[in-house]
Amino acid sequence: MTSAQTPQPKLLQNPSPDTRADRIRACLLGGAVGDALGAPVEFMSRAEILKRFGPEGIQDYAPAYGRLGAITDDTQMTLFTAEGILQAWQRYCSKGICHTPSVMGYAYQRWLRTQGVAHALQQYGPKDGLIRRRRLFARRAPGITCLEALQQMQSSGDPARNDSKGCGGVMRVAPIGLLHAALISDREHLPGVAEKTFQDAAEAAALTHGHPTGQWTAGCLAVMVLHLVWGATLDQAVEAALDQLQDHPHTEETRQAIQKAVDLAQDRPSCPNTLAQLGEGWVAEEALAISLYCALGASDFAGALRLAVNHDGDSDSTGSITGQLLGAKWGTSVIPAPWLKPLELRDVIEAMAQQLAHPREES
Repeated sequence: MTSAQTPQPKLLQNPSPDTRADRIRACLLGGAVGDALGAPVEFMSRAEILKRFGPEGIQDYAPAYGRLGAITDDTQMTLFTAEGILQAWQRYCSKGICHTPSVMGYAYQRWLRTQGVAHALQQYGPKDGLIRRRRLFARRAPGITCLEALQQMQSSGDPARNDSKGCGGVMRVAPIGLLHAALISDREHLPGVAEKTFQDAAEAAALTHGHPTGQWTAGCLAVMVLHLVWGATLDQAVEAALDQLQDHPHTEETRQAIQKAVDLAQDRPSCPNTLAQLGEGWVAEEALAISLYCALGASDFAGALRLAVNHDGDSDSTGSITGQLLGAKWGTSVIPAPWLKPLELRDVIEAMAQQLAHPREES
């Protein structure tokens, strides 16, 4: 099978450890690839994209931030989410207790430091590996909401004091689903671990985004990723995520956006003109809905990502989330090699994926 061919996914009772590890790696890499594809057009309208790149829009990497394959704050924050959730699990293993939002808060404070912003909560120990990667010290259009919320944080783990539901809370939480997927040994554990996955992701989003929709949408993405790694179809992953919304208030926006994406994918799949009906992706539920629509109608990885970035709105975030979903679903074989080769920080991304896939070896 070449990287451009579509796999024929088979629902396994228990995917092998190697298969799950490959999907974890593909989720992180796929997200970064989608981020890099969308980075050059993040702030362009669809009309502007077509004018610059031709009638099909952007089809391959274009220069952004002085290079090809440049990542943005989406991938940066995804990496710090991975580091934070790993450290939270390791602390629980060693101490028997852990307040996960506090550990995640310190991780995001380290990201804030890479953006050139100092804060009293920024603590660096010998195991804080990402903060020692000087290549992460680059501003790539960081979200104002994330910057302000972290600067205003008084104690690590404090939820944000705003009413934002921007997509900056959802685009970064896939590693939470990945870690929980790695920690279980049988599909029978999925229902129980899905609840914890949802909670951890929602609380991670709440550190910067105070609106419930931003938090519940993040929880849904993490649950989808969890189930995809374990061999669920995307439809099954969506249903599992919707199930998690039942016990929470103020879920209407998230539920309606997801359902609209599912309905449109059934009626008019992979249609560029249909994306506008789902919004522009600047807020959480729209970013997830656009990404779901692109993933549900996908016949191949590259085509889905091209669809996901050629629209009015937050192209790098929708490209990233689409890549995360399809990477977790299909594995690394579908990611085009020409997109992997120049990908910025590929070595760091793969090293983090290794830690997420084999967390007990890192503890």
